[in-house]
Amino acid sequence: MAGRTITRADLSEAVYQEVGLSRSESAELLESVLGEIVQALGQGDTVKLSSFGTFSIRQKGRRIGRNPKTGEEVPIFPRKVLVFRPSQVLKNRIKESRHPGAA
Repeated sequence: MAGRTITRADLSEAVYQEVGLSRSESAELLESVLGEIVQALGQGDTVKLSSFGTFSIRQKGRRIGRNPKTGEEVPIFPRKVLVFRPSQVLKNRIKESRHPGAA
């Protein structure tokens, strides 16, 4: 059940089709929006897109992991990870698109 991958070009084309800007203006708009999201996340802010979801950066602490081949314990160092939490609206839309007619 593999779907296709949507690219920046696909998103830019969708903006072009829906909004009616030129293709270059649509690409600039998309890059501007993505740039704002990246900048906000880089500053440690949370990005909440209503009816879509929330992007945030979470700090993961140091822990001990295990090499699956050897079983040897190895340290996993602290790091930041990007987290996306979908909104309930998005979850419902995805559920409905996979199961039309389901409540």
